[in-house]
Amino acid sequence: MSAEPGRIRPGTATESATEPPARAAERAAYTVAVAAASPRPSLPGHPLRFGPRAVLIPVKAFGQAKRRLHLALGDPERAALARAMADRVVSAAHPLPVAVVCDDTEVAEWARARGALVVWEPGRGLNGAVQAGVEHLTAGGVTQITVAHADLPRASDLALVGDAPGITLVPDRYGNGTNVIALPADAGFRFSYGPGSFARHRAEADRLGLPVRVLDRPDLAWDIDEPGDVVPVAASRPAPA
Repeated sequence: MSAEPGRIRPGTATESATEPPARAAERAAYTVAVAAASPRPSLPGHPLRFGPRAVLIPVKAFGQAKRRLHLALGDPERAALARAMADRVVSAAHPLPVAVVCDDTEVAEWARARGALVVWEPGRGLNGAVQAGVEHLTAGGVTQITVAHADLPRASDLALVGDAPGITLVPDRYGNGTNVIALPADAGFRFSYGPGSFARHRAEADRLGLPVRVLDRPDLAWDIDEPGDVVPVAASRPAPA
């Protein structure tokens, strides 16, 4: 029987037939349910046509993503999971246009097929890539940007994050990282992702003198980083078409 749409299941034909039974059983203990992404209409490929608001998504090469999950998922499964989650986040941005900042040709092709603008920024790291993406969209006339990570399997309604003035922060479920940020494009915000980023981003908003809103959004708080995160995740309702 084939896997359900949007569901990544260890123990499929992508694994070696000679894998020891104990190893196969260990992999089979992990499942991540990612609701199937909805198709998006084609979007204009130039930021000048984006309008005042946009969603920026930094996306790492699918084959290089989530290496800390190697005890839970094999390489093909990790790549498929990374792509499925990125699909979900792009769909959750509707009706806002999307820009994907990346340095991988496969990701760039995927992003264009999903109707997203590709911002090509090789070798910048996460903070540098997001900063470059914000600058690119700002130069194109976008005035309000929502930055969302690509590893949110429950993501929905990203447009609602940026519906308030100032800066909106959506922390991860531990209150440590920052999964989503909405901000004025010209704020001069300095991004500081990594462990403890939520506190640093709040301090940055204070430095800029901008009002801060913190949103507790369970659908956006759950991200996938460690093997302990790869547990049966009840998929939320599908993202808007």
